[in-house]
Order: sequence, then C-alpha cells, then structure tokens
Amino acid sequence: MFTLIKELCNLNGTSGREDRIREYIIEKTGDNEYIVDPLGNLIVHVKGKQRAKNKVAVCAHMDEVGFIATYITDDGLIKFDTVGGIMPAVMSGRKIIFENGTRGVIGSKPVHLSSEEEKNTLLSEDKLFIDIGACDKNEAMKYVFPGDTAVFEADFLDTGSKIISKALDDRVGCSIMLKILEDVPEFDCDLIFSVQEEVGTRGAGCAVNRISPDFAIVLESTTAADVAGVPDDKRVCVQGEGAVISFMDNSTLYDKELFGKMLELGKEKGIKVQVKSVVAGGNDSGIIHKSAGGVRTAAISAPCRYIHSQSNLLEKGDIEACYMLAKALTEYLCNA
Repeated sequence: MFTLIKELCNLNGTSGREDRIREYIIEKTGDNEYIVDPLGNLIVHVKGKQRAKNKVAVCAHMDEVGFIATYITDDGLIKFDTVGGIMPAVMSGRKIIFENGTRGVIGSKPVHLSSEEEKNTLLSEDKLFIDIGACDKNEAMKYVFPGDTAVFEADFLDTGSKIISKALDDRVGCSIMLKILEDVPEFDCDLIFSVQEEVGTRGAGCAVNRISPDFAIVLESTTAADVAGVPDDKRVCVQGEGAVISFMDNSTLYDKELFGKMLELGKEKGIKVQVKSVVAGGNDSGIIHKSAGGVRTAAISAPCRYIHSQSNLLEKGDIEACYMLAKALTEYLCNA
C-alpha cells in the first residue's frame, strides 16, 4: 500500500485537474467496471466474493491543494490564487511545478528590505508571487498563462515509521481504496474517486446521485495538531493513536449508529481508533450525506501533521488502522 501512496503522491493534480491521478487509478481497476462522469469522478464497481445486501460506496478525493496563475506582471512575475485552503505561512520560498512541467518558486519581498513590523507579521497572499526566472512578461507567458495550475514540488520521504510528502490529503484515501480493490473484498461495493473536494466538495455529490448508495464511507486525512504549544483539548487527534472517527465537523453531523459501530469494530478486531476532539474542518461527507435523497455516512481519517503544505506527515501505523477499519466497516454495512 505504501508503494501506491508514493506513486500517487508523486503525481500532480489540483482540483479540476485530476487527470493524471484518474488515469493511474484506472490502470489499477483490472476487470472491474468503471465510469468517468462528466465532472471527472471515477466510479468503480468492485465485484466481491459475495453479492451485498446493501449498496455501500467508499469515497476518497483525488485532488490536492495548489495554485492558479491569475496575472503576469511586466517584469515576468506571476500573481496567483490558491486552489483550496493553503496558509500563506507555508508558501514563501517553496518550490512549485505547473501542470505543463514549468518550475518556479514562491517569492516575497527580501527580509533585508522589510521593516521590523513586516518581519514580525505573517505575509498575506497578495504579497507573494511565483518566480519562474523569466526576464519579462513576454518571456513568462511562453511558459505560464492565466488559468494554469501548479502544486508544491516535494520529494516523498519514507523514514521507516512515517511518511512525508505533499498530497497525502487525500492520496492516502485513494491508496486504501485501491488496496481494498486489490484484496478483492468480501462483498460487492462501489469506489468513488472524487474530484474537486478541496474547493467545496463539488464532485462527490454528483457521483453519489448517480449510484444512490444505502451507506457511504469517506476516507480522508485530517489535521493532527499534536505539536508543541497546543492544549490537549485542541489537538484534534494524535499521531500513533490510530484511525480518526468524527461525531461532527463543520459540514456533517455524523450518523450516530455508524459512529458507535466503528468504536465497536475497533475493540472487536483490535484496531486502534480515536475520536476527533474538535468540531472543525469538513470533507466529502458534507455533500454525500444530503445527496441521493439522503445517505447514511461515516468518515475515517488518518491523523496528518502539516496538512495542506509541502510536507504532510503521517504514521504508517495510523494508515494501516484506517485500512483495517474501512475494510471491517464496509463488510459489516454490505451485509447488515
């Protein structure tokens, strides 16, 4: 599974530009039937060992956060907006790569020319620009045009117990689903590889409306704030404590019975499960649970430090816990 994660993270695709990721996943579908809907969602119907009593959909999004060129200055610098939520604090000095392969760096005013006040103030996005080394606007526009997208350029690092990369949100979820497909699940199920989650969960609702499942399981990464200076009750979740389940976030009040069942399955099967301690964030559950006439929905997330940055960090054990819980819950719901 970790080879899958590495290969997926090394592909680039912001919201609305998920083509490379989708093509990679399609190559892994084998003989299973799939469709690509008009928005770009990939829906794979997986034939299990048995027919399922209930229709269960498992969902993860293919897109990653990134940048979109908006304006080229006369001296060849590129102004941009973000695609998805990225804090300016993690942008300055970072390498980026455009969809056509053009590389650059996110720049800002030199520290030597900044006032003391500016040095002690977080940069706002409008103070930043992308520098691709062009001499002027004409040269820059040979390589980048307004509307072109870019992502962080980052190496994938495996430390043995942890992995560090861009796009672990949510290529980890996609990898877990491919692992479910590879292992041939006990029951038939549908896998939704959704688009445009990072810009407002736009794709998953369309996919769910098409297949109308009885239950949905969303696989995600979520913020782990278990770092210095954060009080225990604000840490959201803790790395090393396993799969994260939610009772509520900013877009979903989760199905109480499914929430309880995940805790039960964790105890029964020896899977580490932790409860998200802060009502924050959101994911594809927000649109799925109110689509297709209403879908009972659960979310399983991997605790990720430095999410939406160049260097997301996850523990391998937590990813494995997410896989085991997702597999167990899928089997239960298919035959409930």
